[in-house]
Amino acid sequence: MGEKDQKQGVYVTTGEEFVRDTRYISTRITRDGADGYPVEANRYRLVAARACPWANRTLVVRRLLGLEDAISLGLCGPTHDADSWTFDLDPGGVDPVLGIPRLKDAYNKRIPDYPKGITVPAIVDTRDGAVVTNDYAQITLDFSTEWTDFHRDGAPDLYPAELRDQIDEINATVFSEVNNGVYRCGFAGSQAAYDKAYDRLFTQLDVLEERLSTQRYLVGTTITEADVRLFTTLARFDPVYHGHFKCNRSLLAQMPALWAYARDLFQTPGFGDTVDFTQIKQHYYIVHRDINPTGIVPKGPDLRGWLTAHHREQLGGRPFGDGTPPPPPRPDEVVPTTNGVPTHA
Repeated sequence: MGEKDQKQGVYVTTGEEFVRDTRYISTRITRDGADGYPVEANRYRLVAARACPWANRTLVVRRLLGLEDAISLGLCGPTHDADSWTFDLDPGGVDPVLGIPRLKDAYNKRIPDYPKGITVPAIVDTRDGAVVTNDYAQITLDFSTEWTDFHRDGAPDLYPAELRDQIDEINATVFSEVNNGVYRCGFAGSQAAYDKAYDRLFTQLDVLEERLSTQRYLVGTTITEADVRLFTTLARFDPVYHGHFKCNRSLLAQMPALWAYARDLFQTPGFGDTVDFTQIKQHYYIVHRDINPTGIVPKGPDLRGWLTAHHREQLGGRPFGDGTPPPPPRPDEVVPTTNGVPTHA
């Protein structure tokens, strides 16, 4: 993947802690259309990037629930400049449905001269080409609760009503301390900010290590939204966060319960088949030039361990509960074999 010609972004503010701006376009797509956007098949396009952990969540949930026929998918390339994610993977660098080369064009259709960062995932209304929402935390919850008429037969309940308080509680902690915690380390602008972020991250990883040593999933006995949110960070830990973000007390592969848990999910249909390790590494190491000025992408680590036996089934539980695994990915959504885990010795 070549470098962008445009100006690169700046991610570290010298002397300061990293603080994520979480003010997103909070419009929702709901069954009753209360915000002006009713659930409707073939109207909306999910724009994601396999490189991004927040977008990867939407790819997993869309697969697990079987929403491929209802919500189309546009994929940005793994690298971007300071201005926008771009559709580098499509012929001519233009999304074939939206007809735009830069995701920023869809943001500006909704809010002229959109003043904030151009983020993925985003859901775009194909009727006018404008972004509806980029509120990644709400998008997947709405996939589970508002799009039920379009779920596949056998779709799991990723946000069961009786467990929502528990899921919400652990999601809040995982977001603050782990999902965002790795960024707090990587984008720290001072030694003190980094040291504090590092300690917070590994304190919580130790808590999760203990929790997952006696139970297969984070909440209940089946896969839930909580597992999706933790998984996408764990999948990037050894290839990116351990080195690039200096989260180097331990490799994921050195935390036995978390490593087995991550492999269990990776080997579950709908999880590992959405992960593109090549794009993940290209994104972080090429885009974050203030952290990695050379833009050199490391060749490692060895990924074959992701396919080794995890033995988590001994803890009980059923991945999909009374449901069934999703079918294989659509041909046009398959991660290239060269970008995944080698299956040969």
